[in-house]
Amino acid sequence: MKINEKDRGIYNALVDQLDRLARHNRQGAFRTRDRYYEAMKRFCRFLAEEYRMQKLSNVSGKHFVAYVEYMQEHGKSASTIKTDLAAIRFFHEKMNAKYRLPDNDELSVELERRRFGGVDRTWSATEFNRMIGKAVGEGRDDIACALYLGRYAGLRIHEVMRLDTATAERALREDAITVKGKGGKIRTVPIEDDRVRIALRRMLNKTERGHKLFVPDDVPTDRAINGVQLFIIKHRDGIADPDREANLTFHGLRHTYAAVKYHTLTENGTGALEAHFAVSRLLGHERADVTDIYLASAGKKRKGEAE
Repeated sequence: MKINEKDRGIYNALVDQLDRLARHNRQGAFRTRDRYYEAMKRFCRFLAEEYRMQKLSNVSGKHFVAYVEYMQEHGKSASTIKTDLAAIRFFHEKMNAKYRLPDNDELSVELERRRFGGVDRTWSATEFNRMIGKAVGEGRDDIACALYLGRYAGLRIHEVMRLDTATAERALREDAITVKGKGGKIRTVPIEDDRVRIALRRMLNKTERGHKLFVPDDVPTDRAINGVQLFIIKHRDGIADPDREANLTFHGLRHTYAAVKYHTLTENGTGALEAHFAVSRLLGHERADVTDIYLASAGKKRKGEAE
């Protein structure tokens, strides 16, 4: 897994610290040791890229909670998250750590507090247009088109990467995109913006029939996903608005889609509750509290809010 070049040194230093701990570990089966080690390496990458942290012993509850949110945003299953947290706790107990990590009950309370407190993860129109400019400027039409599908259709990044020519052709015929989301749940999203149609046509023109739009045959899907994420990480600091609360992520485009859709519905006379249910259906969520995460910014009006 490739790491952003500017954070490579920090990541390597964290992995060196991890290796010193792992060399002396004799607990657990070999398979479990390997699984925990790889999980901890992923956490090291997160710490390097998101916090530029120098020492594993400085990990605290806020980093722990942020990593859970990060994994949830990237579609990791509950079992994967649980195992990764067990790995982090395992190595954390073996070091001279400054802080205690929250147990599962405390973690649930903290996540619930953050969920209902709401963090604005939406992109402003200015930020989005700047990122599109970066993609076009580097000849990455595929990334620009993926960004449009996230922003104007509310697709998760793995949903974008699953799109093939047959799905795109059907979407253009029916003016709606049918995708398989988390847990295999299928939903249909109406195409309400020409930028989605243009993105699909552009990728269809570049893709041989029967193939995926965004993933070449010789590239694993997770590597293609990682490539888009790294592109955003590479450019986000340079394009972010001064008042930004959270880092720009692809998943933040889904938040933007939800918040703008909610505003549009309520401004056109739809009641708040009905608008909430409508957004839930478009996102593919059945639980109201999950949709609340996406609507954390619905009561705010950030500068240059995406339209």
